[in-house]
Amino acid sequence: MSAAACRSSPVLSDPVPAFARAKGEIRAAFARTAARTGLADLHQSGGLRLHCPKVLAGCEAVLINTAGGIAGGDTLHLAFTAADEAQVTITTPSAERIYRAEQGAAEIDIALSLKPGASVAWLPQETILFDGAALRRRFDVEMAGDAKLIPLETYILGRLAMGETRINGHLHDRWRVRRDGRLIFAEDLRLDGALSDALDETACGKGARAVATLLYAAPGAEAKLAELREGLAASRCEGGASSWNSMLVARLISPSPELLRSTIISLITALRGAPPPQVWQ
Repeated sequence: MSAAACRSSPVLSDPVPAFARAKGEIRAAFARTAARTGLADLHQSGGLRLHCPKVLAGCEAVLINTAGGIAGGDTLHLAFTAADEAQVTITTPSAERIYRAEQGAAEIDIALSLKPGASVAWLPQETILFDGAALRRRFDVEMAGDAKLIPLETYILGRLAMGETRINGHLHDRWRVRRDGRLIFAEDLRLDGALSDALDETACGKGARAVATLLYAAPGAEAKLAELREGLAASRCEGGASSWNSMLVARLISPSPELLRSTIISLITALRGAPPPQVWQ
């Protein structure tokens, strides 16, 4: 994903006292015992909680933000480790809301560690940016050579159901994925100022308000490319997919979050051989 920018509206100093800012942290480890993966260790603080409901297959970890949204200056730290052969899906119960930031950006740091044979699907539901939102998000992965990773991030620009189709703000989304210590995937998306204007450009979004990136990193990932492209061709979203170095990446845009979501569901199902997380239903 190449960095995209419009006229800058930098986030400056933060006059709001620290005690007024929400801080949350989750550190969790998952291990496989016999044929099941379960939660082996958990530390949680602030307004973040992790629940693992009973599901028919695999382990689903549901990340809950009890604050009901994220404001400028809030900081969230998430770290998840999947032990050897563990299979876990990490998701959220609903879309996350990024509120208007008076000063200071919200900070979200995510770290995943995949041990040999582990499989992790990072599948949060959509992130909705309100007008004036400011978000800096870092996504860092360390994975073994034979591990499998499926991360998804979906952004919706504005509260579209309320008619908020033109917004200003700041978004910096940084991805770094390492396999056996070697950097295999790195990108930065940066949008500043009139976010909706940037996506109105023909070469950028053609009026899209919902965008998504889906990555698949696993041995033999290239074999899924034809199927994924067929799914994109049959959808009503703009999108494309490419593969290299045992990785596959798909990017999608749409003026409709509902259309984008339905396409994402079909792509996730194709990659996983299983439907999206139970809480998506």
